[in-house]
Amino acid sequence: MLILGIDPGTQILGYSLLDTDGPKPRLEVMDVLYLRKMADFHLRLRKIYDTTQRIIDSYHPDHLAIEAPFVGKNVQSMLKLGKAQGVAIAAAMSRDLSFTEYEPAAIKQRVTGNGNAAKEQVAMMLQSVFGFEGMPQYLDASDALAVAYTCFLEQTDPLGELRQQLKPRRTTKSRKQMWGDFVKENPERVN
Repeated sequence: MLILGIDPGTQILGYSLLDTDGPKPRLEVMDVLYLRKMADFHLRLRKIYDTTQRIIDSYHPDHLAIEAPFVGKNVQSMLKLGKAQGVAIAAAMSRDLSFTEYEPAAIKQRVTGNGNAAKEQVAMMLQSVFGFEGMPQYLDASDALAVAYTCFLEQTDPLGELRQQLKPRRTTKSRKQMWGDFVKENPERVN
């Protein structure tokens, strides 16, 4: 399976392609679409759409993994990111490509073990996994790889069964019933 990862942006959009055939995923492409020189926002959206379609037509990925817009203090920025994400998803849908959306904190948690990790920490972890040389000029490229890698990890979670076994068992007893059981089992500990 070939996963297209996209870190949407209206100034810099990161994208990557991750080949998951075989025992270990292999990085095929990690790059950015640089949009800062385009003054017109609508032309940027058109460029995102066209470039996403071109990538899909060139590499024929099986699935799109895309980062959800980050909810920050600046609502206008979030709305613009949402438009960039929507355009990329629309381009994928126009090519009948399935997609999954991931929250930024979930991606960081999956890749580094810390949902608040910095972009540099994410890039360093991916560098150790995939062995690419040097840090990318724009961390949007490694963020796109992180999205694709998160998708891969979610699909192939080798610890999922173990995690399920280690989950604490839920009880249907209320706290009052549990306290009553404790008192019956330990009368010497209650005054």
